[in-house]
Amino acid sequence: MSSGRPADVGAASIGDRYLPTSGNGGYRATHYDLELTYRPGANRLDGWARISIVTTQPLRRFTLDLAAGFDVSKVLVGGKAAAKFGLRGGKLQITPARPVDAGAEVVVAVRYSGNPGPVRGTWGEVGWEELTDGALVASQPNGAPSWFPCNDHPSNKATFRTSLAVDSPYHVLCNGTLVSKRAGGSVTTWVYEQDEPMATYLATVQIGHYEQQHLADEPRQLAVLPSRLRTRFTYDFARQPAIMETFGRLFGPYPYAGYTVIVTDDELEIPLEAQGISVFGANHLDGRRGYERLVAHELAHQWFGNSLTVASWQDIWLNEGFACYAEWLWSEESGGDSADAMAARYWKRLAGSPQDLVIADPGPSRMFDDRVYKRGALTLHVLRRALGDEPFFDLLREWTSSYRHGVVSTAGFLDLVSSVDPAAPAAVRPWLFDSKLPTLARARSRR
Repeated sequence: MSSGRPADVGAASIGDRYLPTSGNGGYRATHYDLELTYRPGANRLDGWARISIVTTQPLRRFTLDLAAGFDVSKVLVGGKAAAKFGLRGGKLQITPARPVDAGAEVVVAVRYSGNPGPVRGTWGEVGWEELTDGALVASQPNGAPSWFPCNDHPSNKATFRTSLAVDSPYHVLCNGTLVSKRAGGSVTTWVYEQDEPMATYLATVQIGHYEQQHLADEPRQLAVLPSRLRTRFTYDFARQPAIMETFGRLFGPYPYAGYTVIVTDDELEIPLEAQGISVFGANHLDGRRGYERLVAHELAHQWFGNSLTVASWQDIWLNEGFACYAEWLWSEESGGDSADAMAARYWKRLAGSPQDLVIADPGPSRMFDDRVYKRGALTLHVLRRALGDEPFFDLLREWTSSYRHGVVSTAGFLDLVSSVDPAAPAAVRPWLFDSKLPTLARARSRR
């Protein structure tokens, strides 16, 4: 079917029906080099974004995602000033001075400034958010354009370098490894490099008055938090290294060089993941490990969601179902309720809920519905029962190894399941593709 679009104009969408205005066609981004200055008091962001792209078709015009409200003062394509550019409807439309050939490797540089704020949409406000004293970024699923121009879709993963200059009293955390920290006058510039490919929604900035603590080695585990929360944090997160060891054994090696937990001085509605980072609010520390399941959940996302990233948002259960099941596995490992007991409990709860959700395609308005999380976990538990423990965990390790730092789909997961046991997909398909909740057999998994 013809799109009616000239062959040398990049589409202003990747075509994900869950986020039809996100992402852009005609190219793939391979690297982001962000050079930013932020003034917290004024909530002012000034930046150069240098985006390395590879074109997939000839281009005389293409677009980047960037939130309305920024002032774009300069655009260069391959070092030459763009013939024309303009920001309209969340899209930075760019006409290069000369058309770009298919297969070309080009750097697109964008000079921009403004007052960043969250993007409003179906899922509330996501992206850049001011704190009482500082800022954070929580971009899932489409908030990355709230602070930098990008090809905002999880199927287009890229490496990152983020340089952020901010007033010296503030601590800055971004994805990857801190490679330099330079103080000059009253400003400190922090430079982080993320060498493993990352989806734009997982890119983050965290700014606040924080101290840093070392938690463990191999992999390196750090914490960044206000000093007033140190005592509660030390108790509540004491078992995180054990959770890391457990997940490394069950899921395969941790996929990054390090892992940092940040706790903001403000309260947050929910914790959230970024690549190599998890973000908790002050309200998630109670000194009683009351939120430890969420410690496990966010850590599990480093494998499921961050290293293995969904190719399309309809497959969000591959992120959330796996992370939810990781909670059950940690409960079982740490002497709490078994995964069997958790499965029975949540099956009963789901049985009393509306039977109108297909978790392999829940629809954009319900992609973060709790039923996607819990029924996704039940799907994995049913698969574990069908395969047995040793083949099941072998399969999880093969899944994380085969698609390490790549993109995944439900179809790809079922293909892998079929390669282990051709009969097994039939056991899980109703859990994924039927709206009616299947019956949970009364059987115990083996450990």
